[in-house]
Amino acid sequence: MSEQSTDNTEKHWEFLGEQPIYDGFYSVSKASFKHTKFNGGWTGTVEREVLNRGNVIGVLAHDPETDQIALVEQFRFGAKGEADNPWLMEVIAGMVETGEEPDEVATREAWEEAGITVTEPTLISQYYSSPSSTTEQVFVYYAACDLSDVGGVHGLEEEDEDIRVHVVPANDAIRMLENGVIKNAISVVAMQWFQYQRAIKQL
Repeated sequence: MSEQSTDNTEKHWEFLGEQPIYDGFYSVSKASFKHTKFNGGWTGTVEREVLNRGNVIGVLAHDPETDQIALVEQFRFGAKGEADNPWLMEVIAGMVETGEEPDEVATREAWEEAGITVTEPTLISQYYSSPSSTTEQVFVYYAACDLSDVGGVHGLEEEDEDIRVHVVPANDAIRMLENGVIKNAISVVAMQWFQYQRAIKQL
């Protein structure tokens, strides 16, 4: 049986050190720390491997004039369990480099990945992707934009990007969410937000 904890428990933690393990496209380190427990006292020394990969953004590009959404399709090695089709349908996304602001990255990635001009992205969600193992934060934006001439294959050749852009009716994109075609976290968060806004007639 677990003991009851109280809401007024003081919370403290102590960072004990961090050692690098691997430094490549991403870096991995081993961190040591301890923290107070809800029922009193402290934990012992806790060691965890941490994936250090910086922050990322996602952009839900929507044309309110035609009620269409831009989705990008690209190969994702992490989806290799998808039989012969690890090409996923996603919202635009990209990594925040040192010194960049997330909204600036949203504008840059929209152009690099899809040839879309974004001027005033609106932050709709900010969250930790998996805080037990990575420091990564995700910033998800909505961008009203003109998708009339958008399409084709994009991406930076020097980064081996091969990104096909699909402009689809918003209701079709919602069905792709409901049917599990859209399945990565950033895109699910973005599309669920859009679906809710549609339900309360804000979009």
